Amino acid sequence: MPDKIVKAGLIHVPEGRRVFANLTVKENLEMGAYLRKDTAQIKADLEHVYELFPRLCERVKQLAGTLSGGEQQMLAMGRALMSKPELLLLDEPSMGLAPILVDEIFDIIQKINKDGTTILLVEQNAFKAMSIANRVYILETGEVASSGNSEEMIHDEAVKKAYLGG
Repeated sequence: MPDKIVKAGLIHVPEGRRVFANLTVKENLEMGAYLRKDTAQIKADLEHVYELFPRLCERVKQLAGTLSGGEQQMLAMGRALMSKPELLLLDEPSMGLAPILVDEIFDIIQKINKDGTTILLVEQNAFKAMSIANRVYILETGEVASSGNSEEMIHDEAVKKAYLGG
């Protein structure tokens, strides 16, 4: 069943990264393309991932389990991109990362979206998420409590007070 989900273009990058610790960076990335047969395009996509995440290119032979948290997050996202998703689900991509890496991850998320991949982002850093989102849904106990375009939501007084510390 998971292969059908991947073939349909739906890819999930889970909270906590979940890289294959005993595989190298390159092997992890190749795992993302496990259902694909287009060898030349896989190679091109691998190069694109290295352009998005230059640190991964520097560490292609390094075991994934020895990477920093930020590098593992980059690897998890890169692996997901190798499957050519139409919809990329990102679950807490900034969790546990240094602020400078959070900015870098969010910049890359924006690039991925501009390249044509739809992204569903679940993120505790509400202001950061709203600052890059097209549309925002605020969930409370599993139900949509509020929704709107990001500009409306950032300036909504109730949202500011409850989620943005203002």
